[in-house]
Amino acid sequence: MTRKPVVIGVAGGSGSGKTSVTKSIIDRFAGHSILMLEQDYYYKDQTHLPFEDRLKTNYDHPLAFDNDLLIEHIKKLLRYETIHKPVYDYALHTRSEKVINVEAQDVIILEGILILEDERLRNLMDIKLFVDTDADLRIIRRLFRDIKERGRTMDSVIEQYVNVVRPMHNQFIEPTKRYADIIIPEGGHNHVAIDIMVTKIQTILEQKSFL
Repeated sequence: MTRKPVVIGVAGGSGSGKTSVTKSIIDRFAGHSILMLEQDYYYKDQTHLPFEDRLKTNYDHPLAFDNDLLIEHIKKLLRYETIHKPVYDYALHTRSEKVINVEAQDVIILEGILILEDERLRNLMDIKLFVDTDADLRIIRRLFRDIKERGRTMDSVIEQYVNVVRPMHNQFIEPTKRYADIIIPEGGHNHVAIDIMVTKIQTILEQKSFL
């Protein structure tokens, strides 16, 4: 039987704590072969559009993502091939010319708001998680992130949340919860759920003779 990496999907709304959960799992597997693949890196290239049109991009809609490329890259990683992960430039609202070389590992954690929305992605996952966090905490976290990391103003973040993020969450993200094998409340602070996940991952790795 050909050895194949384990793929774990970590979904949830913007600011839910997906990255915290992912990093907690990675920390527990320190010294093992594991990588994180973020859906945020796979926003579609928009260099063909005028800058004014790029500003209208709805980053919380399924059509914003280049899932075809993401799926292609996951399949390469499953064959233990190196990929060139794209980099997105949020200042220019399009894909950067830079890429990041990513070598295949035994555990792949796929993290993003809409990774459970596409059936093709779900079919590549061994375990599907949904990080479930109250809306008030999610907006606060997004506010801090977008101001600090993406140079946004408070007014623009709040306006985007009310007009785009919240309705997109209700329409596209929240419904994908039903596809999850495990729902994790409170994100990275839920140590019991993370312990359960780590145990499950270890079991799968042992079955695949990775440990």
